[in-house]
Amino acid sequence: MRDFGGRCAYSMQHHLRCGKLEVDHFDPRRKKDLIQEYANLFPASRHCNGKKSGKWPNRAEQAAGGRFLNPCEELDYGEQIFEDPVTHRLLGTTPAAVWHIRNCGLNADHLVDERRRRAEHWRTLKKKAVLRITASHRTVAEVIAKFREEVELMVPEIPPPPGISGGDCNASAAELH
Repeated sequence: MRDFGGRCAYSMQHHLRCGKLEVDHFDPRRKKDLIQEYANLFPASRHCNGKKSGKWPNRAEQAAGGRFLNPCEELDYGEQIFEDPVTHRLLGTTPAAVWHIRNCGLNADHLVDERRRRAEHWRTLKKKAVLRITASHRTVAEVIAKFREEVELMVPEIPPPPGISGGDCNASAAELH
């Protein structure tokens, strides 16, 4: 779990937010191997482990580029998977990423909602307003610190697709599907 910072290998949800992480066999065809290789075992939220389950792309899906992204061997978020800054849905820029997002259930309502709330919280925290915190404002400082702690446990920020900034994502998001 240390290799993934206490987060699901697929959704990046922190175990303190999604519950105890389960062990996912990245390649489920190797699940029955007598000796399990560490490189095939990933921490996964109950949601992602359940959605991924024993799935593996068939020959036709593989021929079309469908496969699971292995976060230990390739860049996924920020390279093949991006977040639409308006809808907070994940977008794949490769056939593998599109297949991965769909088969891991990464656009499930609860995950999209967490990404949306995280974005709202970060906007609040990043506001340019300067607060003068004195001894009499200790409570404000404590609230801000607790708020920051919560945001740090949410799904990390995911960049939008290349060439897209916060407000112009709607047309391009459709093109990427």
